Amino acid sequence: MKALVLAGGAGTRLRPITHTSAKQLVPVANKAVLFYGLESIAAAGITDVGVVVGDTAEEIRDAVGDGSAFGLKITYVPQDRPLGLAHAVLVARDYLGDDDFVMYLGDNFVVGGITGLVEEFRGNRPDAQILLTRVKDPRPFGVAELDGAGRVVGLEEKPEHPRSDLALVGVYLFTPVIHDAVRAITPSRRGELEITHAVQHLIDRRADVRCTVIQGYWKDTGNVADMLEVNRTVLEGMARRIDGDVDHASETVGRVVVEAGARIVNSRIVGPAVIGSGTVVEDSYVGPFTSIAENCRVTDSELEFSIVLRDSTIHGAGRIESSLIGRHVEVTPAPSVPSAHRLVLGDHSKVQIHT
Repeated sequence: MKALVLAGGAGTRLRPITHTSAKQLVPVANKAVLFYGLESIAAAGITDVGVVVGDTAEEIRDAVGDGSAFGLKITYVPQDRPLGLAHAVLVARDYLGDDDFVMYLGDNFVVGGITGLVEEFRGNRPDAQILLTRVKDPRPFGVAELDGAGRVVGLEEKPEHPRSDLALVGVYLFTPVIHDAVRAITPSRRGELEITHAVQHLIDRRADVRCTVIQGYWKDTGNVADMLEVNRTVLEGMARRIDGDVDHASETVGRVVVEAGARIVNSRIVGPAVIGSGTVVEDSYVGPFTSIAENCRVTDSELEFSIVLRDSTIHGAGRIESSLIGRHVEVTPAPSVPSAHRLVLGDHSKVQIHT
């Protein structure tokens, strides 16, 4: 069995971060989202992985390499344009051959991994198996409709009027029959080859399409709010570890990770939080659910429920929260400027000015 990991796409909902960085490499708890997916695949006993790449191919290659760091053998599959999930299967046809495979969206996050799902698929080997979860608003997702027996009878892509609250999680398992399906469908109104249409093609032809409704945590990390929420979830599961230098004037409370080479000076860190190697936090407060990557400097500031990427500086910024701060960023106070009121008043006017 192989895996196909989708690591292309423009990441428009995470701009401006993704103007200069692949969305799959934005870190959660100081580790790229993509890495969590690769680790889940390895844990499920799959070693051969095709990674579909687009405009950010060079950055993905530099980060993932040959896959040996994850216990994987990586093959890169170029995709000229992100024309849909089914299109990714189409361009990976030669790599996938006649093997069963799991397709994993590289910007998705599934707590608990996919080992159980892969074992279930291997044991039953349906033509396709999809992963579902209940969401409050299913309209931005692919949506599944089940019959009374829990069988999949219909799929819709981003419907205006969803027939259920069951959204497709970005993990799919297929036998080689999916290749005929992706060749049979036509582009949607969005101009993409939708994987939901390919799976619907299988359903219409009475193929064995099964589903698993997960109760655990899943997020599509396509926007800032979801990135911060995933960061919060991962940090909650981390154990306290102080490998860096914390001076006597500083305090660390709860599940705090200070990586080797980091320095905490006259500051208070309240976990769960992680401070990356080479980072200096001085005369500052870092509150819960905050990840600060490597080689940053935070001075005379407060941070909470935020993600700071590497090589950034925050100085004298007051309080920052619910923020995603990119690489090589500088946040400093604005220069003081004189304040004045400019008035054009008619005769007999009365004006009250707050000073």
